[in-house]
Amino acid sequence: MANRRSRVSSPSSSRGGEAPRAGVAPPPERRSRGLQAGGALWFEPFLEPIQRGVTQFVVPKGGLIYTEGQEADAVYFVKKGRVRRSVRSKAGQEAILGTLAPGGFCGDQCLAGQASRVSTVTAVAPTTVVKVEKAVLAKALHEAPPFSKALLARALRRTIAVEKGMCGQLFNHTEKRLARALLKRSQFGQIPASAQGYAITPKVSEAALAKEIGAPRSQVQFFINKFHRLGLIEGRGEIRVHAALLTDVVLGD
Repeated sequence: MANRRSRVSSPSSSRGGEAPRAGVAPPPERRSRGLQAGGALWFEPFLEPIQRGVTQFVVPKGGLIYTEGQEADAVYFVKKGRVRRSVRSKAGQEAILGTLAPGGFCGDQCLAGQASRVSTVTAVAPTTVVKVEKAVLAKALHEAPPFSKALLARALRRTIAVEKGMCGQLFNHTEKRLARALLKRSQFGQIPASAQGYAITPKVSEAALAKEIGAPRSQVQFFINKFHRLGLIEGRGEIRVHAALLTDVVLGD
C-alpha cells in the first residue's frame, strides 16, 4: 500500500490512545483461517488499491489499539500477532470478550453508528495492524460488493461465536468452558496438528483463562491438572492440546 506515512511505535502506546504508527512488519509466519491460497490475508487485496485513509503500524505486546470511551473513527485489521478484546466494570473487574488472530478485525461497530468504543483492544503479542478510517472503509465496501460480503460473513461468524460463548456461560460448567477456551486458543481444526498436538501461542496463564471463562482461578487450576492427568493436554509453559479434549470433554455428556 503506497504513499502511507509511518512512525516508530513507542512505549507510550501501552498507556492508551490510538497506537503509534511503525514500520511495515513481515507477513505472518504460519497459515491461519484468514489467509488466502497465495499467502495474503483475505482483506489485503481489497485494501491494496486504497491510497489514503489506510495506515499500517506495529503495536508492542501490551500496547493498546484503542480503549473504552475513545472516538470510534476506524476499523482495525490484524495482519500479524494477536489481540484481546475486553471490557471493564465500574468496580474494575475485567471480562475478556475474545481474541483475534491474523485475518480478524475489530472496531467495525463504528460502521453501524457507534460513536465511542465500548471495549478495549490490547496486543497480547507484537502485532501488526492495518487501520482504515471509517469513511474510507464505508466507501470501499459500497464500491466492492465482494469485500462487503466477506466482511459481513466474518462479522456474523464472530457474533455467532459470542452467542455460543454466552450460552456456554449459562448452561455449561467450568470444565467444558475451559476445554472450549483451550481448543479455541490452539486454533484447533484451523491449522495442521503436529504429533504433539495443537500448541497455544502465545503462552496463556491460568489467571487469563479464569478471566476468559468467568471462573475462579482455583477451578481452572483443578481442571488443568485433570486434563494433564488424562493426557488431554501437555506442557506447563506452552500448552499443547490434543483432539481428545474435544471428544472427551466438549462433546461428552
